[in-house]
Amino acid sequence: MFIVCLAAVVPAPAATGRVIKVLPQLLDWQGRNSLAPSLYERDAYQAYLRQHTNQISGLQFVVEWKAKGPTSAPLTLRVEARGITHGNLPTEMLIEKPARAGGWFGNWTTLFLLGDDYKNLGQVTAWRVTLWEGPQQLGEQRSFLW
Repeated sequence: MFIVCLAAVVPAPAATGRVIKVLPQLLDWQGRNSLAPSLYERDAYQAYLRQHTNQISGLQFVVEWKAKGPTSAPLTLRVEARGITHGNLPTEMLIEKPARAGGWFGNWTTLFLLGDDYKNLGQVTAWRVTLWEGPQQLGEQRSFLW
């Protein structure tokens, strides 16, 4: 009887999660981050866009993340970005997107910052990506300057 009482008190395992990788990528006016499907071409085109800022229409954050265990609340990916506009004025932007776990090795989610939101943020200087289960933070990845 004593063992039965202890079994009823053992809490269920909580969900765990982490943000594995974040790839901030510039987008051109056609929504492309690369001209060809190769990593070399993507990196070369990203360097080109950094040099030709008038051809940039926005930014995407490609996030690899993983969550294990049962969740008691919906999962959310959140990107916080800091930038500098004209006149060196600091700005901040927040992007959230519901996340659905399902992959054995992890999940990939893309969050977009486009149009006027991208222009109002200005040049991105730092970012932080967090994975949330309701009000509880499960994982984080941030840039060096955050």
